[in-house]
This record gives sequence, C-alpha cells and structure tokens, in this order.
Amino acid sequence: MARPTIKDLAQAANVSIATVNRVLGDSGSVRSATKQQVLEAARQIGFYAVGALEQRVAASRPRHQLGVIIQTPHRPFSELLEQCLETAVRETDECEVSLQLEHLDDLSPEQVATRMEALAQSCDALAVLAAEHPLVSDAIDRIALLGVPVVTLVTPLSARTQVGYVGLDSWKVGRTAAWAFAHLCKLPGKVGILVGTHRYRCHDMRESGFRSYFREHPGDFTMLEPLATFESDAIARELTEKLLRDHPDLRGLYVSGGGITGALAAIRASGQSGKLVTVGHDLMGTTKAGLLDRSLTMVISHPFEAIARETVAATIRAKKAWPNGGSQSVLVPFDICTSENI
Repeated sequence: MARPTIKDLAQAANVSIATVNRVLGDSGSVRSATKQQVLEAARQIGFYAVGALEQRVAASRPRHQLGVIIQTPHRPFSELLEQCLETAVRETDECEVSLQLEHLDDLSPEQVATRMEALAQSCDALAVLAAEHPLVSDAIDRIALLGVPVVTLVTPLSARTQVGYVGLDSWKVGRTAAWAFAHLCKLPGKVGILVGTHRYRCHDMRESGFRSYFREHPGDFTMLEPLATFESDAIARELTEKLLRDHPDLRGLYVSGGGITGALAAIRASGQSGKLVTVGHDLMGTTKAGLLDRSLTMVISHPFEAIARETVAATIRAKKAWPNGGSQSVLVPFDICTSENI
C-alpha cells in the first residue's frame, strides 16, 4: 500500500491540507489543540512524519517545571507515589511538564525548608509532602514572594499565604476506620491507636475523626490514648506488643500512621491474626500480605494514580491563576480494601 499522503492526513484529522502544511512547517498560527489533533491522526494512519509532528507539537506547548519534595520515612509509599507522578507527567496533555523530584531522608523541618526554597528557584510550582512546622510555613510564605505556588500532598500544611492541598479527607478517613471497628469487633473491649507523629496533620485529623465517630456512637468500646510510632516499624512493633500484653481485652488496633510493618509483625508473633481487628493505610506489598494472612482486616488507601494526576493538574492551575487563585485544593475519594477485593 502507498504510504499516507498529506491529503490523507488532512482527511483523517478533519482539517484542511493548508492546516496540515502549517503544522508541518511549524507555523505559530495553528492552535495547540489542532496540532494535537493532526498528530493523533498521523499516528493512527501511520503518516511518515510522525516524529517531526511530535517535535512540532511538543515545542509549541507551554512548559511547566514542577518541583516535588517527599519526606521518605517509608520507601514503598514514596516510591509508589513517585512512579505515579512520573506517569502523570508523561500523560499530561495540557502542557509539557518537567518533573524535579527530591526524596528527603532527613525529616528535620530545617532541611525541608531549605530544600523547598532551593527548588523554588528553578520551578514554576512546588508539591510538598512534609510535616507541619513553623519553619516550613515560613518557607512557603517566602516562596510565595517569588510567585511560586505550593500545593501540599497527602497531609495539609498551613501558612499565611495560600496553600493548596491534594489528598484525602482525613477526618472522614478516621470516621470510616471507626465504623469498621464498630461493625467488625464481635466483643466489647478496648481499641488502640498508633499514630506516626502529630506533626503530620493528616494523622491528627484521622484520630479526631476516629474519636468523633465513637463519641457519636459510643457502643461498648474504650478508646486508649494514641501512641506515637515516629514512623518507625521497630517502635510500632514494641508498642503493639505492649498493648497486647497490657490489655488482654484489646479488640482492635488502628494504625493511622507509619509503622504498619512492625505492628503486623507483633500481631503475627502473638497469634492474634484473625482475632484482632486491625485497620491500616495504603495498599502496598506489606499491607496486601497482611490482608491475606488476616493480621490486617482492612486498608484505607490513597488512590495513588489519581493523587498524582490531581497534583500535576492542581499545580498547573495554581500557576496560571497566581496570585489570585493560588490555592488549589482537591479532595480525592479513598479506596477501601479487604482480602476479598485486592
């Protein structure tokens, strides 16, 4: 078969031959959407100059430099989020997005603030996953003076300037976890709570929602005081072992922050798998295994792909609307996972 011609491409794209010639000639008089339309048609019919068209379309699209900072106390979580962000960047049609992503093993607020301000020097917008701290808030305010909007990931941050947010409604997450205990625990007793750190506002809000449900529906459960794991699996294991040892009537454990691997190890070692109702967060290798061996009852998970897409889109919108519309907040529905739907 003869290779497709410019005329064939014009027909496939439902545009004129002159428009195709202008796209091929890199004329600035053709709208970006039309160029994309011609490119898609060229791919479909196998047009010989697809490579040149891709370059033309890429060169004509607006560019967006996105800086991302992720604190990494849990590598599987941060690596999965990074993979989804990279995919979202590649699949964004609105503009050419370049991603500059940094993982921070040093969780000190000084380090977070320093890296945020350094990244803001070369980026159009920032997306940040970090704990709440005055130093971080001050950094956001200084970055705003550069005309660089900040959108927070997974956990909200506060500042005097506008700060966007992409993540879950953590208060509803906590209430949903409480609902699970109220309906799945077969005997009255105590429920333990492990938080990562109260500096992560999402952890604090989950606990607040959790307790609000039981204030409204008290039942026969006693809420134990929350214990901080500081995002450490080793600490979470020690705390879980102590809860099981000190409270024979412990009926449930809510791991609202980091440390799920350690908590599940303690539950398995104690022979409580399938007996203790346990709720944790985010569907990954560790939590999948927990659901399958019954050391974990339910997982409330971030939909990572949706979080990544919304983050990229929110930072683009924030930059376009800056400074009057810099606060771009998106609440993403969470996933509920059990052994039956993973």
